[in-house]
Amino acid sequence: MLAPVSWPLAHGRALELGRGAVVMGVLNVTPDSFSDGGRYARIDAALAQARRMAGEGAAIVDVGGESTRPGGAAIDAAEEQRRILPVIEALAGEGATLISVDTYREETARLAVAAGAHIVNDVWGLQRDPGVARVAAQTGAGLVVMHTGRGRRTLPDPIEDQKAFLSASLAIAREAGVEAQRIVLDPGFGFAKETAEHNLVLMARFSELAALGRPLLVGTSRKRFVGAVTGRESPDARDAGTAATSVVLRLQGAAVFRVHDVAMNADALAVADAMLAQGLAVVRGNGR
Repeated sequence: MLAPVSWPLAHGRALELGRGAVVMGVLNVTPDSFSDGGRYARIDAALAQARRMAGEGAAIVDVGGESTRPGGAAIDAAEEQRRILPVIEALAGEGATLISVDTYREETARLAVAAGAHIVNDVWGLQRDPGVARVAAQTGAGLVVMHTGRGRRTLPDPIEDQKAFLSASLAIAREAGVEAQRIVLDPGFGFAKETAEHNLVLMARFSELAALGRPLLVGTSRKRFVGAVTGRESPDARDAGTAATSVVLRLQGAAVFRVHDVAMNADALAVADAMLAQGLAVVRGNGR
């Protein structure tokens, strides 16, 4: 596990990573997200949910305006901004909660940070629009860089593919002038990891990603592979399985957990942190 580090963010904020698990609550202000599409599309509902998640232990609220589920309807930048900017501005006005914007577009990222977002979370790892890296460099925003296998040929070994893709993303960030300490990496569970086994292998070997040298964020929440393992077909019935993955990954060094059910995962992670505080053995994968 990496030693505790300070993650510098936009607007003069910072967050300590490593000493205790950090929960990021998912706030989809979309009509078609795979789990809660349409539930928080109205600004009053979105703000109420953000406050609820903060009260349950979320240090960060991640606001997204476009569904990233397979087959999700594409929208343009203007529609994405129409959905998310009023929510971000209202949340920022309340002041306490850190705000992340889930976008892969430079223009949206720039406007979101101007509206009050502290973190930019790019599910395409800067490789669809490298301008997102410029936004982070120019605004001082924290940057989450996610691995994806969509739209490309992947390497047979999942960890080698992670390292190759994320190393390329880190090079884009470096070229744009993003300070290394502003970057958190996400292995992208469920993003073109086509089978449950692929995701489980990535979980089992997760500790190998520490070689990339940056704190790690994970987003297993309600994913299809959790349903395959537990037999739960409905995404919102997968929260207990999600909490189990959070514990396994925390014991292998994950720092930030992007989840829908904040309370359940916060409790599970508190147990994992108590184990780590006692110096109990960290779960390890079987390697290759």
